[in-house]
Amino acid sequence: MLWLILIAMVAITWFYLRGEDLSPYDGPVGESFDRGQGRNEEHDAVEASFKVGMGPIQRASRKERLKLMREYMDGISESQQIDAEIRPVVAGGIPAEWVLAPGVNTARRVLYIHGGAFMMGSPRSHRNITARFSAVANAAVLAIDYRLMPENSRKAGIEDCRTAYRWLLQNGPEGLCAADRLFVGGDSAGGNLTLSLIDWLRDQPLRSPDAAVALSPLTDATFSGPNVKRNIETDAMLGPMFSSFMRLPRFVLLWLGLFQNRTGPSEPVISPVFGDLSGLPPTLVQASESEILFDDARRYVNKAQAAGSPVRLQTWNHVPHVWQMFYPDLTEAREAWEQIGAFIAELEPAAEPARAA
Repeated sequence: MLWLILIAMVAITWFYLRGEDLSPYDGPVGESFDRGQGRNEEHDAVEASFKVGMGPIQRASRKERLKLMREYMDGISESQQIDAEIRPVVAGGIPAEWVLAPGVNTARRVLYIHGGAFMMGSPRSHRNITARFSAVANAAVLAIDYRLMPENSRKAGIEDCRTAYRWLLQNGPEGLCAADRLFVGGDSAGGNLTLSLIDWLRDQPLRSPDAAVALSPLTDATFSGPNVKRNIETDAMLGPMFSSFMRLPRFVLLWLGLFQNRTGPSEPVISPVFGDLSGLPPTLVQASESEILFDDARRYVNKAQAAGSPVRLQTWNHVPHVWQMFYPDLTEAREAWEQIGAFIAELEPAAEPARAA
């Protein structure tokens, strides 16, 4: 009987959980901004801040760790100067906030979906990102507080993103008003939700976003990329947090993903890279060559390009996961936001240029 169970588990893993072989998309890495100068004092300062913040969390009991990590993430923005107005709002039943850089055009809107491993993070924790996004896009940013795991299912957060998008189509900071220009963005887990959302929108009778931006997105919940393990030591943010998890055998990771997400980890709604990537809106993906999710970005972009979608990849080296949050302290963060502003500007009608970064 035990052998039959083991054989069934192997068959389920092989034919259902692991998904297609993505190694054919390990080719070109996109546009690299690596200057070949190695690490510097800016990188060291950022990593030192991680160690200070994560030290008490790593020493805490497993029961207390999630609570402390949530508090740590929400406190990140407290030490950063945010040049934007914050307005709390409820977006179709979803708690959210408007983030408005000075003088932005509120008919131009961004739905921003924060990261945090689907278990932490909030609009508050990501205000440095959303304020900068508002400035470079000349747009009102709606940052949503979607439902988190483990209190809720993974699909609850996905549904919240869809609900907020529908609401954003017809609502702005001043009330009912259709959006002139509409963008979607997110980082890490929020990047995953962003890419899942645009894939879903392609097949819906709804207006598609004019563009999407995904920062260090998770695209493959089967963790098949070689850099998941190879970059553990160079990923200053995710390495210390998830090194024990990522070193587990992939067979174990796949089954953990099944139970955690309550669906197969290779299902496109969970892992966008396994879906149909044709017909997507213009999309910019940025990733660090040093992070464990580098292959997620590279493989997604290469597969999307092969399907004919206007998706591009930009990479930097020696920077942490979602380094854009360290604007303006990191040179690479300033460069990344300049590129995001330029990407949006390329797509603008001549009469409505985006702001310079």
